[in-house]
Amino acid sequence: MKEKIINLLKPEQKALSIYDIQNKLALTSLEEIKEMTDTLRVLEEDVVIYHTNKDRYMLLEDSHLKKGVIKVNKKGFGFVIVDGLNEDIYISEENMNGAIHDDTVLVEVTSKLNIERIEGRVLKIIKRKQDRYIGEYYEKNGKGHLLLDDKKIKLNIEIPKEKSLNAVDGHKVVVKLNKKINNNTKYEGEVIEILGHKNDPGVDILSIVYKYNIPTTFPDEVKEQVKNIPMEVTEEEIRGRKDLREEMIFTIDGDDTKDIDDAVSIKKLENGHYKLGVHIADVSYYVKEGTPLDKEALERGTSVYLVDRVIPMLPHELSNGICSLNPNTDRLTISCVMEFDEEGKQIDYDIFESIIRSRKQMTYNNVNKILEENITPEGYEEFVDSLKDMSELSKILRKMKVARGYIDFEIDEAKIKVDENCHPIEIGLRNRGTGENLIEDFMIAANECIATHIFYMNLPFIYRIHEYPKEEKIRSFLGFVSSLGYQVTGNIKDNSPQTIQKIIKSLEDKPEFKILSTLLLRSMQKAEYRPENLGHYGLGSKCYTHFTSPIRRYPDTTVHRLLRTYLFSKNLSTRTLQSWEEKLTYIALQSSSRERASIECEREVEDMKMAEYMESHIGEAFEGMISSVTNFGMFVELDNLIEGLVPLRDMKGFYHYDEEKLTLTEEKTNLKYRIGERVIVRVVRASKEEKTIDFEIIKKV
Repeated sequence: MKEKIINLLKPEQKALSIYDIQNKLALTSLEEIKEMTDTLRVLEEDVVIYHTNKDRYMLLEDSHLKKGVIKVNKKGFGFVIVDGLNEDIYISEENMNGAIHDDTVLVEVTSKLNIERIEGRVLKIIKRKQDRYIGEYYEKNGKGHLLLDDKKIKLNIEIPKEKSLNAVDGHKVVVKLNKKINNNTKYEGEVIEILGHKNDPGVDILSIVYKYNIPTTFPDEVKEQVKNIPMEVTEEEIRGRKDLREEMIFTIDGDDTKDIDDAVSIKKLENGHYKLGVHIADVSYYVKEGTPLDKEALERGTSVYLVDRVIPMLPHELSNGICSLNPNTDRLTISCVMEFDEEGKQIDYDIFESIIRSRKQMTYNNVNKILEENITPEGYEEFVDSLKDMSELSKILRKMKVARGYIDFEIDEAKIKVDENCHPIEIGLRNRGTGENLIEDFMIAANECIATHIFYMNLPFIYRIHEYPKEEKIRSFLGFVSSLGYQVTGNIKDNSPQTIQKIIKSLEDKPEFKILSTLLLRSMQKAEYRPENLGHYGLGSKCYTHFTSPIRRYPDTTVHRLLRTYLFSKNLSTRTLQSWEEKLTYIALQSSSRERASIECEREVEDMKMAEYMESHIGEAFEGMISSVTNFGMFVELDNLIEGLVPLRDMKGFYHYDEEKLTLTEEKTNLKYRIGERVIVRVVRASKEEKTIDFEIIKKV
């Protein structure tokens, strides 16, 4: 029936009534008519067709109506992003029809599609992005109200006293909407949780965490299940596993790491080859499929790492306990042991269940002292030779990766240090040394080995994919680079990783390389999880997955589960394979979605803490680089990655904005600002609540 209705509406230039559709389909029985009306309702809910105010139906694709996601500006207007439409649709504040930031909406285009700015109005809210809202509770005229944290959301929420959970002025609360009161933006709300007072340490971060629907506590059924999981490895669990407890295996992580997923080992063979062992915590042994623990892990998708806390995917009893590869303790693992020749070519490999006992919990700082400064910290003496062998192999593997197309954008990361009250006291750059690169190289090698093995078995699997960038995005980037006066060679139509490598190489010696590298990275597609192998562009890898972090990523736990099913239990029945084919699509979508939420949450927390840090530095001067130029001002990034806006309204004189060259030029003096220039700025405003920082230009450097 669905196909019949769609095919009927396709050739029609005008909308059809329900009776027109019934007659044209020659439906006479009550059963057929009911099926038709039910199908029309489903198609309308799925926004395949549109039901007009005149009670007629039309195909959405043939109409002046568009479906998309609305992005709202703090000033109240918004833009609807529509797949397949080159330009976003502008929606004025009076045409929002109750839509708020990130809603999926149905829009009527009110201007011609071929003019410079497409305008429209929201007809219908198809799906709300949010079902709960975070903000500060306050009372006015005897009624509770919510001052929303997200200023892009234009809602007036009243909270009856009996639905306030006894919240008081200044409490940060979570509110759900109950009903509209008298218009599209006024609702009755209900407090479902009080996070704490806005001035309590850590409540600011908690508010952002709740915004992204990241749970901070585990359900009772999960806690009950954890109670029944043994916290020590038993003799019975060791049976059938390869015993590696006598081998020199150790871990290398950050100073504060407590959830240790991976351990490594190495042997230099007589023929000059390297035998590398990557041993990963066997999380899937403890987290059985379909249990409350597994369902909660899938719901969370990933651990979230914030400036003062980790919100784990698994309870601490597992993430820091029985699953964590703590030193001098028996732990169950899945090992991928690979043999590489002197050129970095993989000669052989083995994947198996194992038991290990890590000899030492090393830190990147101490490993880097050995490998970069030739200083051996106390307690590391017996490991020096192994670390140097690892460093040799790492350089070989990295050279081979670069040769095949591995792209290193050299993007810095900020490290924010906070005090006991969660107030930022220091912001610097996160160090990335030889030890960090070494572990990255080994994990990539193991991930590729696992993915390739299952791929050639032609079995259902979950891959980490990174698609080729869109040609127009790279062309646009190169056009901008040319406007700066730089010539970049390369065949853009080729669009291979080697092309991007050449672009990066040609820009390495430019003063604004750091900014250009970031802009180029933004031109890339986003990596995600898929049940299809589409390769990993950024790594130059034909076949890639995530196997090495099952404590903190659900896809890795799934990969372990698949290895146990296919390789260790040898369960390759048709029923099993069909079951996994059905499940993996959802697991990939859910994992990708939760990964994006985690990244956005981490970024927003960093933005807030950077703004809070700068609140204590109003009036002070800093050196930085112009990172972006817009029609409302320019952004300046300091050397510690704090970024602020120099608003055009605060700049003396009248400036012309060049959209192609991304420059601001003062009309009378011809003073010009462009991306990449070094400047001295003064902090004039900073707002933790708004997560914004404003600078003023003192001078060019």
